[in-house]
Amino acid sequence: MRKLQLVIRLELLSRGGGDVPIWRVELPDMKIDRDPAADARIDISVARPRFNELAAEGQLEDWARAYERGDVKVTGDRAVIALLGNVIQRKRARV
Repeated sequence: MRKLQLVIRLELLSRGGGDVPIWRVELPDMKIDRDPAADARIDISVARPRFNELAAEGQLEDWARAYERGDVKVTGDRAVIALLGNVIQRKRARV
């Protein structure tokens, strides 16, 4: 995935539902800006407390389980989502 060039719109949900911060994450450089990311190919929504846990200590397996449980929601370009899913499944199979 290091060669994959991708822009992600990351939405950090809060319990109060007030101001929802939206971040633009650009891969592979990991450029992160507080920007609406209009050019994003995929959107990721996750509750801020859960994101903080995953960002601090989460490995690929933790992120995959969070996605399977519905803690992390991914929408957008189906082809990109399928590609990421295949790459993640292969990586999980090797571990």
